[in-house]
Amino acid sequence: MQFVDGATDAGKRQQPTAGDKMAEDTGEKLPAHLRDDLKFKVGQSGNPAGRPKGARSKLGEAFLEAMNKDFEKHGSAVIAAVRKNKPEQYLRVVASILPKDLNVNINNLDNLTDEQLTERIRELSSVLGPFLAAAGTRGPDGGVGAETADQSAGEVPTIQ
Repeated sequence: MQFVDGATDAGKRQQPTAGDKMAEDTGEKLPAHLRDDLKFKVGQSGNPAGRPKGARSKLGEAFLEAMNKDFEKHGSAVIAAVRKNKPEQYLRVVASILPKDLNVNINNLDNLTDEQLTERIRELSSVLGPFLAAAGTRGPDGGVGAETADQSAGEVPTIQ
């Protein structure tokens, strides 16, 4: 119990707390959330029958039907107006209708075998080789490296 003065002396007068009121029969009414006789028993519901089946879906279906009719009548014009006048809202709508788990993997190399990768590298090397050689970027080992000595530092190679 708490002491009225906040003191810890056992001789002081004590002030009852809410927990003490529940233990004692003071005759005062406690708020409903503190009364055990008003709480649901374990496994008991406040609405045993529950929500009628289809109640929520009826509203949703009616709303979607009304939106569909309106969209058929005005959809394209409204989309164009929103895109022009409120591009941030247009972008928000587009983003909201995209799948949340959109896989934007554009790397087609993940599914290739080692032999297929080697072949692709050879093809790219044969196509890009002449451009790299013309630009003077072939190193001593044939790979991409520093400029060659005969290329001036300020010259920018061009692809023809």
